[in-house]
Amino acid sequence: MARDSLQRPERPGEPERPERPERPEGPERPDQELPSTTAPSASTAPSASTASTAPKAPAAPTALDPRRIGHLLDAVVALGADLDPRAVLQHIVDAATGLIGARYGALGVMGESGDFVDLITVGMDGSERCAGMGLPQRHGLLGSLVADRRPLRVADILADPRSVGFPDGHPVMTTLLGVPLMVRGTVYGHLYLADRRDGTPFTEDDEALLTAVAGAASISVENARLYQSLKHAAEHFQRRMLPTLPDLGLLEAEAHYQPASELPRLGGDWYDAFVLPDGATCVAIGDVTGHDVEAAPLMAQIRNMLRALAYDHGGPPALIVSKLDRALTMFAEPPTATLILGRVEQGDTSAGGDSAWTFRWSNAGHPPPLLVGADGGTRYLAPVQHGIPVGVDPSVPRFSHEHPLAPGDTVLLFTDGLVERRGQDIDTGLRALADDASRLATAPLKDLCGELVAGRGQVFDDDVAVLALRVPGPPGG
Repeated sequence: MARDSLQRPERPGEPERPERPERPEGPERPDQELPSTTAPSASTAPSASTASTAPKAPAAPTALDPRRIGHLLDAVVALGADLDPRAVLQHIVDAATGLIGARYGALGVMGESGDFVDLITVGMDGSERCAGMGLPQRHGLLGSLVADRRPLRVADILADPRSVGFPDGHPVMTTLLGVPLMVRGTVYGHLYLADRRDGTPFTEDDEALLTAVAGAASISVENARLYQSLKHAAEHFQRRMLPTLPDLGLLEAEAHYQPASELPRLGGDWYDAFVLPDGATCVAIGDVTGHDVEAAPLMAQIRNMLRALAYDHGGPPALIVSKLDRALTMFAEPPTATLILGRVEQGDTSAGGDSAWTFRWSNAGHPPPLLVGADGGTRYLAPVQHGIPVGVDPSVPRFSHEHPLAPGDTVLLFTDGLVERRGQDIDTGLRALADDASRLATAPLKDLCGELVAGRGQVFDDDVAVLALRVPGPPGG
């Protein structure tokens, strides 16, 4: 409300009242109906140049109207609702339009470049019509909101010298009330209303209320922008800690990483692949317990320790994982992680045979590898004997396993974020993954990894790492 609406008469014995003295006397009920829609004369309507001194509309709803209070509460509650940023802004525009009793309302959002990137409307005939009219431009009356950085009230839009008219298909509007969206000197857009439903011009009270609602909208836009910036920084940091796959000779390889949908977007998932001194290819995938800032550096430490042990000491996968388990005891509180360490090697092909490749691996409490045949057949490599996560008890024995690979076979390693969903059994996710992989058995590995991740949905409760390796197909295939 404007400041004069809070002033009280100082006559002795007279009860204090919240309404302004110049409003007409008469009973005012909380459920009072809106006044007549009879428009004021041109001599009493406020103009853009005299908005601050224009006469007050004599019959505006009071601030105590429960309907108006409800709309104001809607705008406040929307800020704390579990909604996407655009849905929050839509609630705010709806609330502002209902609060002031306007026929039309809109909120324009500016991008970091200064151009408008979104427009959220109320009172239009549909999203298709709005889209056809395009986004606001930084000229005309709406441009002045951004340039002048102060509220604007206009009694006759087309008569205002700053007006540039309406785009094709736009409803013709008469009066305008707009305020910039601004936080700490940064303009994020504007919020504006047109044409009160009761036919009266917009008032100072309306301007004060819309300014308050715009403040809430401004904070929402700024928070959304800061949130996206933080998500981008966290994802960039995580990806920088993952390796770029090297040339693995005859083997094809592809990896894909997808961060969790919500902050902190830092997790402990990782993958690795490199050529060992004996010519075999070492592959690894793992998931450090935890999803916070601490998990990411621990992931990098464990990945580098495992790489060093595999490259410098060699040996069967189970032996290397056991050495990692013992090495983790150097930490005061050893981190825990699930992982698979494997090696893909080519046998002696001089005698011929159907399979010249072998996959050997050790599993430390991780989801099993998925073997995808060139014919579309799938099989999870899940022997009865498998190990517990590393960092729990280094005295527990580790096991190595092996499986022959036919020409064109693909070995798919993945973290649990690919198959786990809230409220869903993990076996359901494993079956769905096998079905999807079967359909993509001969697709390029980049497409295979990308579609497997995309097929899990657009919201990820956990980060996801996928590593796929494919042995050469049959000669001439």
